[in-house]
Order: sequence, then C-alpha cells, then structure tokens
Amino acid sequence: MVMDLVTNSALGPVMEVISQTIEAIIEITVASDNVSTHKKSFAQLSSYLNKLIPLLHELKTKHISSSSQGLSNFLEILNHETRDAKKLIRDCTERNRFYLLFNCRSIAKQIESITDKIIHAINCIPFASMTISFNIKEDIESLVTTMHNAEFRTAIAEEEILERIELAIQERNVDRSYANNLLFSIAKAMGVSTDPSELKRVFDDFKGEIDSLQTRKDKAEAMQMDQIIALLERADAASSLEDREKKYLNKRRSLGVQPLEALRSFYCPITEEVMVDPVETPSGHTYERSAIVKWISETNEPSSPITSSPLDCSMLRPNKTLRQSIEEWNERNTMILIGSLKSRLSLGEDAEVVHSLEQLKNLCEEKEMHREWLILENYIPSLVELLRVKNRDIRNRALQILCLLAKDNDHAKERIAKVENSIETIVQFLGRRIGERKLAVSLLLELSKCLTVRDCLGKVQGCILLLVTTLSNTDPQSSNDAKDVLDNLSYSDENVILMAKNNYFEHLLQRLSSGSDQVKMTMAKILAEMELTNHNKLFLVENGVLDILLVLISCDVVEMKVVAIQALLNLSTLKKNGQEMIKKGLVRPLLDILYRQTSSQRLRELVAATIVHLALSTVPPDSDPTPVSMLESEEDVSELCSFISLTSPPLQQNILRAFHAMCQSQSSDIVKSKLREHSAAQMLFRLCEVDDDITLRANAVKLLSCLTEDGDESETTVTEHITQNSIENFLKIIKTSENEDEIASTLSIIATLPKSTQISNWLLESVNLNTIFSLLLDSKNSNIHQKHKLIENAVGATCRLTVGTSLELQKKVAEANIIPLLVKFLEIGTTALTIKRASVSLAQLSSNSVMLTRQISRRHGFWCFSALPEPTCTVHGGICTVESSFCLLEAEAIQPLMRALTNPDQDVCEAALDALLTLINNEMLQNGCKVLDEANAIPVIIRLISSSSPRLQEKVVCSLERIFRLVEYKQRYGNSAQTALVDLTQRGNNRLKSLAAKILAQLNVLHDQSSYF
Repeated sequence: MVMDLVTNSALGPVMEVISQTIEAIIEITVASDNVSTHKKSFAQLSSYLNKLIPLLHELKTKHISSSSQGLSNFLEILNHETRDAKKLIRDCTERNRFYLLFNCRSIAKQIESITDKIIHAINCIPFASMTISFNIKEDIESLVTTMHNAEFRTAIAEEEILERIELAIQERNVDRSYANNLLFSIAKAMGVSTDPSELKRVFDDFKGEIDSLQTRKDKAEAMQMDQIIALLERADAASSLEDREKKYLNKRRSLGVQPLEALRSFYCPITEEVMVDPVETPSGHTYERSAIVKWISETNEPSSPITSSPLDCSMLRPNKTLRQSIEEWNERNTMILIGSLKSRLSLGEDAEVVHSLEQLKNLCEEKEMHREWLILENYIPSLVELLRVKNRDIRNRALQILCLLAKDNDHAKERIAKVENSIETIVQFLGRRIGERKLAVSLLLELSKCLTVRDCLGKVQGCILLLVTTLSNTDPQSSNDAKDVLDNLSYSDENVILMAKNNYFEHLLQRLSSGSDQVKMTMAKILAEMELTNHNKLFLVENGVLDILLVLISCDVVEMKVVAIQALLNLSTLKKNGQEMIKKGLVRPLLDILYRQTSSQRLRELVAATIVHLALSTVPPDSDPTPVSMLESEEDVSELCSFISLTSPPLQQNILRAFHAMCQSQSSDIVKSKLREHSAAQMLFRLCEVDDDITLRANAVKLLSCLTEDGDESETTVTEHITQNSIENFLKIIKTSENEDEIASTLSIIATLPKSTQISNWLLESVNLNTIFSLLLDSKNSNIHQKHKLIENAVGATCRLTVGTSLELQKKVAEANIIPLLVKFLEIGTTALTIKRASVSLAQLSSNSVMLTRQISRRHGFWCFSALPEPTCTVHGGICTVESSFCLLEAEAIQPLMRALTNPDQDVCEAALDALLTLINNEMLQNGCKVLDEANAIPVIIRLISSSSPRLQEKVVCSLERIFRLVEYKQRYGNSAQTALVDLTQRGNNRLKSLAAKILAQLNVLHDQSSYF
C-alpha cells in the first residue's frame, strides 16, 4: 500500500476535524445519561460513536491524509452527524418534557436518520488503500452490521399515551377524568411529579413552548399541539378552577337563554330522531348507524331507504362533520338548560324541585362534562342547602347529585366542604333511613379521598362513631363504603384514636405494630387508659395485640415498657385474656422485669398488678378447661416467694394477691407445697400483725387462710408458728377490721387451728373471743345471702370452739346462745359447707350432753308432799337445757338434722348423721331410737345406704346395726333395708360387704356363719 504523505499545512485541518469529532463523541456519551426521553436509544447511539474512536485515533496517529475523497466524505459526514446528535440530546435534555413525549416518534426517527448517515459515512472509507490495523477493520465491519440491524422505537408506555391522545382527539373525548388519567400517565412516563402545582407548572411551560412554535411559524406542529392542549386543559391540574369557570361563564352567556331547535339534517330519516352516531351512504344520505344497520340486516336485497340503490354495511362511512355539529348543538342546549334550572331549585314548589333535580341527575349521569358545568355554574351551595329541607325525595336527589359531582373531582369536593356546615349536614344522614345513609356514606367516601377535605371529616362530632356503627349495617355496600372512609381517615393519629374510642381498633393495631416509636407509645397509652368492654378486650387479643405488646416490653426504652405493661394490665382484667397471656409466655418477661434491680418502682408495681390478673385468670370456674400453669416450675414459685421479703409493701400486696389466686387454681397443691417449704407461713404470721398497712395485712391473712385449709399439712404449718399473741391478733382483726374478706379469712384460720388443749386455752383466755359470737348473733338481723362466706367461716370457727376436748369452750358457745343459731343455719344455710359445719358443731356439743345432763336424785319421805318433778329428757334421762347440756332435743334440732340428711351434698349428710347418731350412743340406744323413730328419721337413714360415698355408707350401716339390735325396729324397718343391704354385699368394698352381711344375718337373711363375715 502507498500512504499519501502530505505537508504539515495540509494535515493540520484534518487533525483538528478528527479531534473535534472525538471530543463531540465524548460529550454525547456523557450527555446521553441526562436526556428525558429515549434514554436507551441515545445510549445505543453513543455506544456506536464510541466504537469509532479507535479508528479516529489511528487516522490521527498515522497522519493519514484526507486527499482521498472517500475519507474526506467520512470525516465531513461524521462531524456533521455528531453535531446533530449533540443538538438533539441538548433538546431532549432542556426542552419541556411534555413536548418531548408528544414528539417522541419524531425523535426516534431522527436518531435512526443519524445512525443511517453514520453507516453511509463509514462505507465511504477506502479501507483497501489505507494502512489500518486488521483488528480495527474487523471491529468497524461488525459495527456496521450491528447498526444496520438496530431499531429505534418509542417506548411502549409513551406509544400507548400517544395512541390514547390520538383516539381522544378523534372521538372528541373531553371527559375530565380521562384528561386527569392521561395527564398523570404522561407525568409518570416522563418522570414529572404528580403534585398538582408541579404538573401545572410543567404544563404551562409546555403551552409557552407551543406559543414560541407559532411565533416561529411552525404552523403544522403548532396545530397538532393545540389539539393536545385543548384535551389536557380538561385535567384539574392543567388549569385552575377559576380559569375554567371564567371561560365557561363567558361561553354560556354568549349563547343566550333560549335553546335552539334541531336542524332537519340532524334527524335520521328512519327513526325521525336526532342522530347520535350518523353514518353516510355512497348516495350522500345520512342515517343513524344502528337504524341503517338494522334496515340492511332485515332486508333480503339491501338497498338505500331513499334511493333504493344497493347497499351493505361495508359502504357506510362515519359523517364526522355532522356528528360534530349535532354534539355542539346538544352541548349548547344543555348548557342553557343547566343555567336555567338553578333558579327553580330555590323558587319552585316541591314537585318542580324534584323534577328539576331529576333532570340534573340524568345530565350528570350522561356525561362528565355536564357534571363539570354544574360545578362551574355553582350548583353545590344550592344542593347542600336542599339537604336540610323536610322533603325526603328532594334530600335524596340532592345527595345523589352531590355524589355524582364529587366522584373523582377534587375541586367539587373542596367546594362542598367550603359550604357552611355542609359536612355536619351530610354526617347527620348516617343516622337516618338506610337509603339516605347509603348515599351519605358514599358521598363521604368520595370526600375522604381528597387530601384537603378529609382533614375536617374526623373533626365533625359523631362522624367516626356513626361510620363505625355503619360497619355493622345489613347493607354490604354501605358497610364496605364506611370501612373505606375509615381507612382514608386513618392517615391521622387523632382519627385512629377516635376510632379506637368508638370500638374500631384495626388501625390502632396497625400503628401499634408498624408505626414509629413515638406513635407506638401513643397507641399503647391509649390502650392502657381506655375503658374497654370485655368484648373489645377479647377482640384485641384475638387480633394479635399480645404479640405486639410482648415486643414492646422487651425494648430498652423505659417509657415504652411502662405503657406496654399498662396496656397488658388493662387487657388482663378479662380472664380469657389472662390465660392467653400465660400461654404466650408473658409471665417470664414480667418476672425478669420485677426482679431486675434497675427497674423503677412504678414499673415494678405495674408488673406486679399484671401478675395478679394473670393469677386470677387461672382460678375456676371461668378458667380454661385445659389447666394453665401460672408459674412453669417449682423454682419460679420459690423465687417469687423469696422476693416478698425483699421488696416494698405495695409490691408485697400484689405478690400476696397473686399467690392467693394461685392457691385457688388447678395447680394449687404445687404452689401451697412450695410456699410451705419456704416457710411462707412464718412470714405471713408476721405480716398478719402489721397494723400500719391494713391492705398488706388483709392480703397476708387471705393467703395464710389458703395455706391452713388442707388438713394435716396445714395443721403442721400452723402448729410450728402459732402463738398466743397470734390468737389474740386474729381475734382483734375480726373485731376491728372493716374488710369483710379479711374477717372471713381470719375466721377460716381459726376454724383450722389445731385441736390442742394449749390452743383451746389461748382461745378461752382471749378477751376478744366473744367477737366471733357477736358476729354470728348479728347475722340474725342481716341478709345472710349477702354475707354467706363470712357466716360460713364463722360457723367453721364455731366448729373449732366446740371440739370435745374443751368443755369450757363449748360452754362459752352455749352461754352466748349460739346453739339455736346453729340449728337455724341447718334450715337457712346458704351453702352446703355452712350446713355441714353447723351439723359438726352440734354433733360435738351433743357428744357431751349425756355427761352434762342433770340427773334427778332419788326422792325420800312422803313424795306426795314434795314439789312436782321437773320433766326429764327422753334421751338423756335427766334434766336438759340448751345452755347447760347442749341437748339436741331441747334445741329442736332433730327435724332440721333429719332434713339435712336429704341434702345432695354427701358431706352434709354425713355431718348431719353424725349429729343424730350421738343420740343412740351406748346406754341411750333405746331412748335415742325412739326419738329417731318418732321423727321418722330411720327411713331417711336407710335410704342413705345407696349413697355414692363409701364412708357415709359405712356409717349408715354401722348405725343400722345398732338400731336393729332392738327387735322392735328390726321388725319395722328390716325389710325396707334388705334390698339395699343385699346390693352392698354385691357391689360394696370388702368392709361394706362384711358389715352388710352382718346386718343381713341380724335380719335372718344370711346365716351368721356366712363367708361374707
């Protein structure tokens, strides 16, 4: 190859052109990132140009001459196209974005043209006569192939927008909503903010740019853009309401007040009605499309109705000119009608107003443009005023029209809101009949979609309450609309709080779950402070509030912990919620906070109060059928018990309350056992003597009462720590306390005191012993049904005072006239336990009657001159009184005890039987049986053979064995007892079988050598 060498003077301009071109390509590459449209296409073009830089560098390095015409053409074309590309990129960066979108097809064609010209320029290079490296030649050949195959198209989104614009212009679609949607689509495609003020600014800039086109006499493009402007000006953001109103009123005033008659050409020759979709036939005649199509389809040989020339549907062509004229005529008359109807709304009779409103409603339903005209005609204040009239038809139609005007129109919504008391008036409809309520909630839904209007909705008194009430409406549409309104109002924390206060918690739960820390704290505080119904408490827990609050109590912010635990405290007052909290594992985190030394006193007190609620939730009868353990392990019980002595009185009170509740739960045995192991009784005895904190003392007394009610275990607990001072303190509490529960628990403790002589002596020596008697005597004058627990435990304490080992205590009871009260309780006792304890007391007293009865001394001398003898007791054989010998007959207790034998509670039956059996002990058998027989008690005792209690059965059988020793009673009652006794020999335990067989032998049913013995 021969390289053309040139002089430096000839080479200079060539090198300068190459340098300028390289620099331009680099600028294009950088600038292409900033274009507003066709980013991908410009990036593609810049990549093609970049691939030419190695070739240009080689031309520059080897000082290749441009004397070759081909090389000269290449450099000239490339330089020119790079300048055009730079200008195009600058335009696509700086010009109005709306303008760029509307010209995006033209821009694509320009990029394609530049690419084609660059290909042409490359093809001009005489590679055969030049010394160019092989790799560069290969790269250029590949580049040309790639550029040939390149396609530069408008983006799909932009192309769709252009098609929608063309269709709207072609069909003269001037609906505001269509323009709004179109404008938003344009903004989204071009990366423009959809904020109304920003949209208006960009649109105004676009209109200014079109004005400059007209100035530059780019008439064709300017006309096309004017059509687009006319379409988009219908959008809310494109022009102010004031501008549209001024333009509308000027046009409407120019039309006059009389509607125009339709031209003859507007009528279809077939239907003789004004056409909507006129089509033209080849003969030049125009018909309504639907009418002529039907004409053709119903004719065997279709022909024109007027000329009779052959005709088919393919020959029909839209008559756009006539259609436009008809539409303009319709619009003119409609505008005049709308202007004339307004005065009738305020001046006409009710029937005329209803008719006018019906016309307006029909117009609103026909076209969105008509709705816009009503707004511009300032109908809204008149319509709002009509909502206040008495006529329901007028109110309903006014509401319907307002709903139509407000739909997707923020200007209408703002105008409605500006009318004085308009929102309050609309809200009042929520409390009216279902039809009006349905319309009102629909209108409120539209209003709530407007950012500037919804601020005032939540502030209207009763609005949120009525919306929440509407949620439960039988009409599903009203219910759904009300929910949507509440959703729209939930943007405001104040509204969310108001919803919660009106029993709608959905948005509060959302805020509590996903809001900022401050919002979460606010919502938790609302939950903590609200007076919630049980239904609402259950709803919140069922909808996941516990999981949220569990997260909040684990955070490091103390204030957050406090409000979260306050909320849990409020929710846990419902037993079912407390059980759910236990199942969710809330107890352990609460205990950790309680034990943590860094926890504030306030936080610990809230935790302790919550623990009390959780413990109470485990107490029957409302506790979960599946046992729920408050404390998971014995170590937890021990740890909490130990904490009592280490903390302050307010915390001690709540922990004692919690333990008291747990001692009544299904896991009470475990709890009581661990408390005894940790010498809780010793601590409780000490706390029972605290006089300066009566609440703490009361809780200690109640818990101690639980620990002392379990037979032998409780007796051991009491024996180890009871002192005379303790006895005196308990009796003092009964005397001075105003807390009925504390008194009842103290009486329960006394009822379970060990039956040792020492403790009996301490009771006897106490100056306050009569307090118990006074309490029982006072019950005669009070409603025992209201104080059944107190009386039940007072009678229980009497059981302890009447034990057979302390005759002096028994005498104290009798002297206080308590025995008649005990008999009375057999009849009117409100609980089975009261009747049982009264029976036990009477049995213990009656056991000593035979010893206390006063025997009559043998008379000497002349008995006829002696005083008449005192009547003797038919059982005890001496002189008996209630006070001196505790005699059951004198106390008239036989019949009440016999009736107690029929009580469904087997323990009551057993206690009553024990009392009656004291009458047939030893030498009293004959007399006692006679008394029982006279009272008809023996048949009742026989029926108890079929009791479900083996212990009671055994006592009954033993008593019958003694009664049947007397032939008289064996003969009288033996047969009635036989069947039940035989059944015992077959179904009873071994001891019962043996006892039953022994009686059957007495009755001569079995041989006395039977194997049953």
